[in-house]
Amino acid sequence: MLYHGSCHCGRIAYEVESEPVTRVIECNCSICQRRGHLLFFVPRANLRLSTPEQDITTYTFNAERIRHQFCPVCGCGTFGIGTDPHGNEIAAINARCLEDIDLAALERQPYDGRSI
Repeated sequence: MLYHGSCHCGRIAYEVESEPVTRVIECNCSICQRRGHLLFFVPRANLRLSTPEQDITTYTFNAERIRHQFCPVCGCGTFGIGTDPHGNEIAAINARCLEDIDLAALERQPYDGRSI
């Protein structure tokens, strides 16, 4: 399924190819808790940016394993880039930034990112 996503102001726009999103991770780490991210993961190759990468701001913290991507204009956290345990590049997509998705229908799986 092809999803379209963007930040609030539209400066960051992308497409992501995924199975239908029915389940998301609700992490309690310091950034996800504050920003309210609802995440699902896809191979990095399944994320196609419509925005030049230089227009996106990156934030890393703690172990710096995830590059949190956000809009420098509206501040919306759209996705993150990292690697899975096998070394494959993955994208953590914030479902709240997708068009035409029913957030209330998503199953939320708690994840204790705070303790990692």
